[in-house]
Amino acid sequence: MKEEVQELWLQSAKNFQTSMADTMTKAFQSFQNMDLGEASAKLTNPMAKKPKIKFSPEKLQALQHQYMKEAADLWTDSVQGNLTVTDRRFSDDAWATSPVATFTAASYLLNAKALVQLADAVETDAKTRARIRFAVEQINAATAPSNFMALNAEAQQKAIETQGKSIAQGIQNLLHDMQQGHVSMTDESLFEVGKNVATTEGAVVFENELFQLIEYKPLTDKVFEKPFLLVPPSINKFYILDLQPENSVVRYAVSQGHRTFLVSWRNPDASLAKATWDDYIENAVIKAITVTQEVTGSKTINALGFCVGGTMLGTALAVLAARGEKPVASATFLTSMLDFSDTGVLDLFIDEGFVKYREQEMGKGGLMKGKDLASTFSFLRPNELVWNYVVGNYLKGETPPPFDLLYWNSDSTNLPGPFYAWYLRNTYLENNLTKPGKATVCGEQVDLGKVDIPVYIYGSREDHIVPINGAYATTQFLPGKKRFVMGASGHIAGVINPPAKGKRSHWIREDGKLPKAHEQWLEGAVEHKGSWWTDWSNWLASQAGKEVPAPKAYGKGKHKVIEAAPGSYVKAKA
Repeated sequence: MKEEVQELWLQSAKNFQTSMADTMTKAFQSFQNMDLGEASAKLTNPMAKKPKIKFSPEKLQALQHQYMKEAADLWTDSVQGNLTVTDRRFSDDAWATSPVATFTAASYLLNAKALVQLADAVETDAKTRARIRFAVEQINAATAPSNFMALNAEAQQKAIETQGKSIAQGIQNLLHDMQQGHVSMTDESLFEVGKNVATTEGAVVFENELFQLIEYKPLTDKVFEKPFLLVPPSINKFYILDLQPENSVVRYAVSQGHRTFLVSWRNPDASLAKATWDDYIENAVIKAITVTQEVTGSKTINALGFCVGGTMLGTALAVLAARGEKPVASATFLTSMLDFSDTGVLDLFIDEGFVKYREQEMGKGGLMKGKDLASTFSFLRPNELVWNYVVGNYLKGETPPPFDLLYWNSDSTNLPGPFYAWYLRNTYLENNLTKPGKATVCGEQVDLGKVDIPVYIYGSREDHIVPINGAYATTQFLPGKKRFVMGASGHIAGVINPPAKGKRSHWIREDGKLPKAHEQWLEGAVEHKGSWWTDWSNWLASQAGKEVPAPKAYGKGKHKVIEAAPGSYVKAKA
């Protein structure tokens, strides 16, 4: 019996090797025929034309020779029983104990590597090459043997051990996710906004069709005289800044003695399908600043913008400056871009054709659906944010563990079409905010050079949404006194990093110099262990004025309590 199994395995391996060689031959031919180049362009931009690409014959031949040699080595190792794989997708013992599974995984990894090398060898412009690389990464992620029950040794083993219950549960999970419209990343039934996320105590003291303004209850007997307003991105729910008490930026600010307010965006529906960028700047960001002043009686406030919220805050400050108004005494920009010269991987999707397509589709009305935005961001990291959950939920019948961050990530928001179209053209495509007078917002010409206030600028080193170069570039366009700090990790983990955890690092350049390039800044920067929050808190306190007795009630005058925080807007689903 053992010999029969061995013979079956050898025959299967030979068949797979033949199939693999045939597939890769077609892949090389496909690249040479430019088919994948065209497909990659369409993947990132439905209006894209077939790109011009070519290969160096010598480089192509060298890659073919390298591939055949590595394929032969793989075969030899498999026959001798020396084949191993180190990819975490195949780390379970079930893969290692099955020669066929090990060979399948190793063959896949070889093919995936060869495709990436082919993509990198394309002779074309940098953007087209990056698009081809992105397309190849999507193909590689989707075709991993771990994604298929017939090839996934771990899922098969679990099905045997559970007597098929894991398969039955996987089908139930699939039906559930089809009904809710997205792949479950966590057990969403365990979370409720206002119950175990977004729990910092406060009250809504103002609302209009675009946002609710939340005032938070002081946690100190005295507060700084200048209130503090947070502007989160309208592309997400605000409670990324208020997940749990121990990692809440909101609660931290309140605990440091700041009288804290926050913009909670309405989740747009058909009634907001014609809302524009101007509407959001005038009737949301600027309005929130005004109401915060009216509630507190303060002539000036301090403000913070996170991600797109930072872009919106910067735009609003430029509009106010053009009007000769200066209600914001200092601003904090967290992983935000005002200069869109370096937009990282998102640049793959943006060109004139794509922007025109979106303008025609929704520039005069419509909604950019939250689930589409969420899907785009998830596929920037397909193995971690897509296929990992497909395998776990459906093939292995697992329920993903509770994780507040992933619950927030799945709680998507829509965007008004005109707002979205203006944003695409004036930031990602034309970078107009950095060109004095080029962009007109709320009837005013935008000139960031007139926003002369102290600013604190934070960027995350591994951020794939706002690249560190993009975050740093803000230092070159605002004329006031600036402090730049870089944190470790990515777009969210780098920001949500409370001091009590003692995790990660941040970098500061104490001489205060801000050379043109981030790489030059980094040469003089010093690493400090732990969170950047403490440094920011000290800076913000220096901008906040004297301490005064904390208020005993929410709101003031016409701005009365509407409902308890977190309010109703944040609970609306896309």
